[in-house]
Amino acid sequence: MALVLQIPKLIQLGNLDANGSIMKNEMINLSSEIPSWRNSELPWGVSSDLKARKMVFECCQTAQQALHQAKWLICNTFYELESSACNLIPNICPVGPLLSSNSSSNGGSIWAEDRTCLNWLDKQQIGSVVYVSFGSLAVLSQEQFHELALALELCGRPFLWVFRSNFANPNGFEQRVTERGKMVDWVPQEEVLAHSSVGCFLSHCGWNSTMEGISMGVPFLCWPYFLDQFHNQNYICDMWKIGLRLNPDENGLRSRHEINTKIEMLFSHNSIKANALKLKWLSGVFSSQELLFRISKHSLII
Repeated sequence: MALVLQIPKLIQLGNLDANGSIMKNEMINLSSEIPSWRNSELPWGVSSDLKARKMVFECCQTAQQALHQAKWLICNTFYELESSACNLIPNICPVGPLLSSNSSSNGGSIWAEDRTCLNWLDKQQIGSVVYVSFGSLAVLSQEQFHELALALELCGRPFLWVFRSNFANPNGFEQRVTERGKMVDWVPQEEVLAHSSVGCFLSHCGWNSTMEGISMGVPFLCWPYFLDQFHNQNYICDMWKIGLRLNPDENGLRSRHEINTKIEMLFSHNSIKANALKLKWLSGVFSSQELLFRISKHSLII
């Protein structure tokens, strides 16, 4: 949002062209406390197709005009997490973290939750499980799916993997890992992340997942897909230091070796774990009553 509000200025200064591509420098910087954007990490950089890129950029420009007309901008974040970005947004009201566990809703689940995973987690050692979920939109190629599956097998750790079951089982993978792996279509994610057996969150870095992981104090392995997810990754790894990147190779593939190596690094990285717990404490995780109190301080009527 802070970047979107700066679009007219960035165009005027020649930092962005009419399609939203970076012109003058290799990166866009708003503040030393906000991660910079590369061309490929801009929220409208959803495609190499310039026509599609320009269409999304124009939507962001329309949003920028609308933001100036709002009396308040209510955001699912908290000031301590993104103070520099909040300071660049007039009339922002950060009311996060917003969690479904603090309300009577189902958290917006679009598929039926498989709650047997919670019983499975109960049987695992504290802080031992790799939780893998890419949200509801990210799509892996068959080759990338196989690399991830083989990496989870190679790491030797228990894992809970959320994926849509339209992929081929790579050479009997499920049978080989049946003693320490569980694969399901969908889970009650907040309850999973809050479970004591979960040691890391391999995530697409969508904002809801990011806020949930932070609120539960779980370190991240980052695998962004599009939109804001690359910027969220930069916050997670560079600013908050609560996770590690999974870097693609020259073919755009995250190899089994890369994934396995980063899993082992994360489980042995005590400072990342400590930073994650610190952010959990800062998040506060507000109840519905506390949330209403925070909103009332800004004289808002919902």
